Amino acid sequence: MASNEPRTIDASPPISTAKALLTLARRGSPRPSCSELAQPRPHDPLRLWRNAGLALPVLFLAVVEVLVRTSLLPMHLVPAPSAIAQTLWDLGAERLARHIGASVIRVYGGFAIGAALALLIGAAMGVSRRVEALLDPAFQALRAIPSLAWVPILLLWMGIDEAPKITLIAIGAFFPVQLSVVAGIRGVDRKLIEFGQLNRLSRRALFTRILLPASMPQIFTGLRTGLSLAWMFMVAAELIAATRGLGYLLSDGRETGRPDLVFGAILLLALLGKLSDGMLKAIELRALSWRDAHEGSEVAR
Repeated sequence: MASNEPRTIDASPPISTAKALLTLARRGSPRPSCSELAQPRPHDPLRLWRNAGLALPVLFLAVVEVLVRTSLLPMHLVPAPSAIAQTLWDLGAERLARHIGASVIRVYGGFAIGAALALLIGAAMGVSRRVEALLDPAFQALRAIPSLAWVPILLLWMGIDEAPKITLIAIGAFFPVQLSVVAGIRGVDRKLIEFGQLNRLSRRALFTRILLPASMPQIFTGLRTGLSLAWMFMVAAELIAATRGLGYLLSDGRETGRPDLVFGAILLLALLGKLSDGMLKAIELRALSWRDAHEGSEVAR
């Protein structure tokens, strides 16, 4: 016998990418249960390649050591890695820590200032065409100025203390982050924006729930690029009457004719740059864990 109760037909469309993004922004990611946390981590198919990538620089240094010890490379131009390690050891842990600490503080201080300003100004330029038309010509011109060209101006304006060094690093970190923020916001799919407008989101909600999450991958790319440039600008910054720092060690090794000290400072810069980029990449993976992006060709594995 058929029931007289009216049947309810779910005619709602399937959840789209825009709706999924909006729901994620409203509610946040679901918390994993205890059973999910207890499950073992999936096997990493690239673990062997990652280990090989870590071993490759060590192998390169070993090859250089052999070439120098067999006189195939001149020691006065390319010192042996063992001689570089001995030079850094002779500096002493306390003295070396002071040089590293001074450079790290300058880099992160300048990067924080430059990236914060770039996020604010880049967001304003990405949202408003008028702001972009007003500021973009000046930024295009300023971005073309080499780092060393800022040194005499900053010395004249700020003296020889820490202020000009941190300012120069902030300038180096500003432009790649600002460009990435503008490009990321302008590259958001129009359908996502139209979906937010159909749901009558305010301009603030449209920015925080759709524009900002959708542009975060490109923003993090700009942040990583800005951090690497901050380390490069740090070397130029420490030419401004510095008495400590890795840039100072580079300059001191050049003036005293000590290639072992120069190469030691370069290796430390490479190591610190890798560690800082790795930390920022880990933050990126955690913050963008909601992505379902293509991460490489299956055929190429």
